Amino acid sequence: MRVYRSFAWKDTNLRVASPAFDLITRTVIDERRRLERYIARHPDFLTSLVPVVLLDDAPEVAQRMAAASALTGLGPMAAVAGTLAQMGAEAAMAIGCPEAIVENGGDIYIHADSPVTIGIYAGDNAIAGKLAFRLDPATLPLALCSSSSKMGHSLSFGRCDLATVVAKDAALADSAVTLVCNLIKTEKDLTPVLDDVGAIAGIDGILAVKNGKIGLWGRLPELVRNQDTDSRGKITRDLRSDFQG
Repeated sequence: MRVYRSFAWKDTNLRVASPAFDLITRTVIDERRRLERYIARHPDFLTSLVPVVLLDDAPEVAQRMAAASALTGLGPMAAVAGTLAQMGAEAAMAIGCPEAIVENGGDIYIHADSPVTIGIYAGDNAIAGKLAFRLDPATLPLALCSSSSKMGHSLSFGRCDLATVVAKDAALADSAVTLVCNLIKTEKDLTPVLDDVGAIAGIDGILAVKNGKIGLWGRLPELVRNQDTDSRGKITRDLRSDFQG
């Protein structure tokens, strides 16, 4: 049975399934500290809502975030959680660890040698807790980044119940899912928004939910019935989250 352990540091909240838990959490802390030191010298990196030009000596974590930002047109911080999740998992992969599943506030990077099921929670509506993604190990590693305009503390300019973006690069998936949530305000937005965001190079698939209606684009993992009766209880939240549950 796969066991997930929780870890919190500042406003980073992780759920990790891996024998390399200590290495993953240490890597995430180290990379976040590098990012904080960079932001102290380049404060626009933190506050900008559009892409910024990096300083010449920007660390890798900032470079990954900026690359995603350039593709989506959003500020680089829209990619922070996914980037840190992937860098933590990659540290475990580098030592030959067979499994490294790292979730950082709804953004997940998955490396595993057996199937992985990830539940989908889109709020209290007709599909709440009923669907899940089943990922075959042959498709991994992969990032699944999810966001909502209605749950959590992330900045959003839309009204999307839930969106999930699938990509090989977690920085891109994280930034792109924020873009999807920004753009979806009504059910009529589902198809055009998914077509537009799906055209970004590197995006594999998108799922979005608005008022119980589901939009799908591209290549997504298999959708299955969610057998977990406590999907709501497994949602990552922190002191700043507005999710009640």
